[in-house]
Amino acid sequence: MAREARPAASHALAPTPDAADFIAAGRVARLGTADRAGRPLVVPVCYAFDGTYWYSAIDDKPKRAGGRTLKRVRNIEENPRVSVLIDHWDEDWRRLRYVLIQGRAQLLPPGPEHARALDLLARKYPQYAELPLPRGGLVIRVTPESYVHWKYAA
Repeated sequence: MAREARPAASHALAPTPDAADFIAAGRVARLGTADRAGRPLVVPVCYAFDGTYWYSAIDDKPKRAGGRTLKRVRNIEENPRVSVLIDHWDEDWRRLRYVLIQGRAQLLPPGPEHARALDLLARKYPQYAELPLPRGGLVIRVTPESYVHWKYAA
């Protein structure tokens, strides 16, 4: 079993090339947040990765709540420390693999980075052609502080 941990830093940390390729190719991630009291929440999300930052938008898919009333958004506003898990499951356990990103999240205000994040997401997910991302909508940016990249086989 192979495991690679990268040390924490106060600025965005770059993953290894192998981990970066795996993150970029992934189709779904699990975003872990916690509120001020430490109560956790994990939700599946669509995402884009530009090699430095990880982005996810609050899109118009049906949800129990919207925008800033979503629990993940409220959690980030209360506690910006997050985890992002991108994994691959297979019945052949020799193919198991994941990258765990620990970092700090922030809600991006409208502007060039916000627009670029939406463009990255729209290029990655053709479904956004039918359900466009709201240009003024919420975008979460995670600044990675550490990576753990694990795979069964080296």
